[in-house]
Amino acid sequence: MTAYPESVTGTDAPGLTSYIRLLTTTQFAFNIGFYAVLPYLAAHLGDGLGMAGWLVGLVLGLRTFSQQGLFVVGGALTDRYGPRPVVLAGCVLRIAGFCWLAVAGSTATVIGAVLLIGFAAALFSPAVESETARAAVAGESVTGTPRAQVLAVFSAAGQAGAFIGPLLGSLLLLLGGGFRSACLAGALVFVGVLAGHARLMPRGPRRAPAAGPDARVPRRLLANRPFLLLCLAYSCYLVSYNQLYLALPVEVERATGSQGALGVLFALSSLLVVVAQLPLTRWSVRRMAPRTALVAGLAVVAAGFAAVPLAPGGPAGLLPGAVLVVLLTLGQMLLVPATRGLVPDLVDDRRLGLATGALSSVSGLAVLVGSAATGTLLDTPGPVLWTVLAAVPLAGAGVALTLPCGRRAPGPDTTVTD
Repeated sequence: MTAYPESVTGTDAPGLTSYIRLLTTTQFAFNIGFYAVLPYLAAHLGDGLGMAGWLVGLVLGLRTFSQQGLFVVGGALTDRYGPRPVVLAGCVLRIAGFCWLAVAGSTATVIGAVLLIGFAAALFSPAVESETARAAVAGESVTGTPRAQVLAVFSAAGQAGAFIGPLLGSLLLLLGGGFRSACLAGALVFVGVLAGHARLMPRGPRRAPAAGPDARVPRRLLANRPFLLLCLAYSCYLVSYNQLYLALPVEVERATGSQGALGVLFALSSLLVVVAQLPLTRWSVRRMAPRTALVAGLAVVAAGFAAVPLAPGGPAGLLPGAVLVVLLTLGQMLLVPATRGLVPDLVDDRRLGLATGALSSVSGLAVLVGSAATGTLLDTPGPVLWTVLAAVPLAGAGVALTLPCGRRAPGPDTTVTD
């Protein structure tokens, strides 16, 4: 188990709460700054800078690769040097990236700024996520609060930031500030995050540090069958979640003749997480082991895809899309905290950062391959497309059934079933 100082754990439960509050607030602010800019990037590149459509797609793809694909780098650096320097470096790079993007006017400078923004997140996010999971596990034995409940607060905070960020960006655009103002506002948010972590994040080593670069570590992680199965199951979820950006727009346009209602459905998803994540997690941790919550979440996601061709059209043309969004979001709320809570049970605590980053990187690669595959089905008859999409999370649920149940700290009135 991680050796936390008494100010964070030991017998000082309020200290633990304060540290988790810092990490959760960080996630909230991170998404505000990020989503104040991201939704308007494609329009800025196309309309503002006159880039061709294929080039806009390339820039957006490079941003995703430099972020999701490099999470494993940020995780490994967190294990080696601790979370504080990695988080601070990520904040500095994100501030520099947003300021650069605000003034970038050529293809080369835009690509450079976007790569810097993505790599900043590849440093920042694995450090914060792995540290939150580590603190949640340590806190179970101190406060009795199940780790999934703590991680649910973290997820809900991120979704709240993802909901508020676009509103901030829209407000700046409506006030005539333009895309540059949105970038500078995002940079200002990260200045606040940087200042908060520089002041409040512990300076000393939070655990026995990893011994240093060791070529055997990646091989051991690849030989960790339960962890690889968890990556596979989680990848099935992320491939399914990515259909909000691939298959859902096609369905909305088919039903309504335009994609104008997409914003309403995305807002519905974010609000659902903000409102229901904590109550749903409290309910699930009293009745389900983490593995069961993961399997149930994937099954609910599959039900969302299966329901699309069954939901009525006509005047209620948006109903199939709304059903998909609601069920996919409910499944997400069940399985994401459970997945993050399982990772510390499956890997060496000293390599938790690497494992957290690897989970995201492997899943990001699966999304890249899965999106290319499912994209070829978008022109096929509706039932075929939605049946295939429903089969993906069902396959993930089958994989998840082979995982260990997962440990947690049940309270006196808690019933764990599997």
